[in-house]
Amino acid sequence: MYSFESRVRYSETDTNALLSVTGLMNYLQDCSIFQSEDIGVGLSYLEKEKKAWLLSSWQIQVLRRPSIGERIKIATWPYDFKGIYGMRNFAMYDSEGNYLVKANSCWFLTSTVTGKPIRAEEADRAPYGETEPRIPMEEAPRKIALPAEMKKVGEVRIMRHQLDTNHHVNNAQYVDIACEALPEGAAIREIRAEYKKAAVLGDEVSLYCAVHDGVYVISLRSGDGSIYANVELKTE
Repeated sequence: MYSFESRVRYSETDTNALLSVTGLMNYLQDCSIFQSEDIGVGLSYLEKEKKAWLLSSWQIQVLRRPSIGERIKIATWPYDFKGIYGMRNFAMYDSEGNYLVKANSCWFLTSTVTGKPIRAEEADRAPYGETEPRIPMEEAPRKIALPAEMKKVGEVRIMRHQLDTNHHVNNAQYVDIACEALPEGAAIREIRAEYKKAAVLGDEVSLYCAVHDGVYVISLRSGDGSIYANVELKTE
């Protein structure tokens, strides 16, 4: 297990002075990046090897969002590797060691030359050490089923601040965009995201939404109808 400690900053909070959804996802993502950097297989190594680990899906259970100034601990560990895929769990704890967040994720290794997935070899897996047991949580499927009828509820143009080092929209930004479909004040208890196609600078992203019993399904699509990402948000 790899972990680091932090304190919730004002810049990471929402209008309720709680850690924002984007801030929460950034902490999880940063934890995995920090681990890779610390064991010598971070961004510069992957750039040299012409490889990248890209995110395929998230399932994040939010038990409680910490508030401004609160001390937290974020942890991550791989629990399985299968072909091109690497499965990784995450947890966020409060100062007493109680779960704030539990998360499951699926990543895939890709060639930055061809843009196609490649099989993870021993050299790709070994630096992360032995896999560890899965986090205790009810797991959902990686794929998100879309309702037959969805209504267009908005449209955004991708801007520079939404891009990451791959020059794609960062995974947390898709969820941040999807959250615009929720009513103000909605409390999110679970986030699922399935990533299909990378959006880049200048792309127009349309939001299609359907809701049933407090579960919002948002599909982020291009002008030709192809899907960038599907997001499911369970609220109270």
